[in-house]
Amino acid sequence: MEDGKVFQLEVVTPMRYFYTGPVTMVEFTTTEGDIGVLPGHIPLTCIAAPGILRIHTEKEIHEAALMDGIVRIMPDGVTILAEACEWPDEIDIVRANEAKIRAERRLKKGSDNVNLTRAELALKRSLMRIELASHNKK
Repeated sequence: MEDGKVFQLEVVTPMRYFYTGPVTMVEFTTTEGDIGVLPGHIPLTCIAAPGILRIHTEKEIHEAALMDGIVRIMPDGVTILAEACEWPDEIDIVRANEAKIRAERRLKKGSDNVNLTRAELALKRSLMRIELASHNKK
């Protein structure tokens, strides 16, 4: 690995070190939109939003479901402190479908007792999990 072509990525959740290693690029969703980070990126701190995390190594691209978190980007590395992160084979698709149905029901109901923002986020998370698990099913 030549200097300048890779940087260190660390993805940490409350339960585990999800990923630690050299990468050539990392892509994820922030509250401001999608971002791709290459070696030498300017320092930046941002908020990760639910979306697909793409980890580019010299040999392949890994995808994972990334939930909310805080991201610290430095020229030589990226640290993501995530609420949760799951590989496609860790996603329970039945549970994700049930969460989707519940969220859609809450949004349709739209009563004063329903937190619409929370229901929209739950729907987004479940759809992202379903997409990732279905796309990576072998």
